[in-house]
This record gives sequence, C-alpha cells and structure tokens, in this order.
Amino acid sequence: MTPHFGFIAASLLAASTLAGCASPTPRYYTLSAPEQPAAKALYSVAVGPVTVPDSVDRSQLVLRTGANEVAIAEQSRWAESPKTAIPRVIAANLAQALGDAYVSAYPQGVGSEADYRVTVDIQRFESAPGDAATVEALWTVTAAKGKGAAPRSGRSLAREPVQGKDYNALVAAHGRALANISRDIAEAVRAARAAGGG
Repeated sequence: MTPHFGFIAASLLAASTLAGCASPTPRYYTLSAPEQPAAKALYSVAVGPVTVPDSVDRSQLVLRTGANEVAIAEQSRWAESPKTAIPRVIAANLAQALGDAYVSAYPQGVGSEADYRVTVDIQRFESAPGDAATVEALWTVTAAKGKGAAPRSGRSLAREPVQGKDYNALVAAHGRALANISRDIAEAVRAARAAGGG
C-alpha cells in the first residue's frame, strides 16, 4: 500500500466513522389547541398558574414503561415547555367550550384583572406509547372580587387511548385528555357565573 493510498483510506474510514457516530436529529412535538371563537366576549377568564410534576417538566418526552419505571425519549422533545403548553391548550379549549368568554393563558392577556381565574395542578401527565395518555389535574375556579361566587374546585382524570404507535399519536392523545379536563373546568366557570349573577 502506498503512503498516499493509505492516507486516503484512513481519511475515508475516519469520515465513515464520524458519520456513523453522528447524533440523530431530534423531533419536536407540540400540543395542538382549537381556534378561539370569534363571538363577542362577555367576560374574561385567565388560566394559570399551572404546575406540572418535576418528572415531566423537561424538554424530552417522558415515557411510562412500567409501574415504577420511566424512560426518557432523548430525541423526541417538546417544542415548548409543558408549563407553557398546558395552560395555552386549556385556555383554547375553555374559549371554545364557553363560547362567550375571552380566555387567556397566564401571565399573558388580562391576568389578575380577569373576571375568573383558573389555577391547575397537574398531578399526572403520563405517556404510554401505543397504549394511552393519562392526565390527572386538580383545579380551582376563583371569581374576582365583587362577583359573589365562592371558589369552585375539582379533580379531573382523563385517560385517552393512543390511536397509533408513534409519538404523534401519543401527543394527540394528550391533547384530547386536556380537552376533557377543560370541559369539567368550563362547567365550573358556568356555575360560578350563575352563582355570582353573571
């Protein structure tokens, strides 16, 4: 083997080794939300703050693989933090369910000046690929001073089957679970409005 040929062969080997060791390109996922209705808003609702378990408060998807075991999907990531995405999705679902409210995600929009404040504590946000997405939340609807309605609290548990084997299907199931929880919260907002005289 000539020195020149040996150099070329070594270079090709190094290049192929580097190509084989290159990290896979991450894939990013986002929770989808319905569009807010164009109807005239008669009152305002602010969603937030929303808390999530520390175990899922990260950029990577956290997958439930057993009763006491999870796995981190290093190359499958959230495009936005769950603490940001969840209030955005709940706010959009509430706006659609209520129809006559201006709903914003805290700290954007009307914030503390809202007629009703919704706080949410996500207790479980579990992802089981090919099985189900499970979301459990404690929530409270608090009326602004002068509205005359006592705070209304509840617990919602939503388990949505995953309609596919990929992570897109898993993320979509989380969106449906949050929509179910939002419907429970919407009922509490309606009840608070009725108790407070509108």
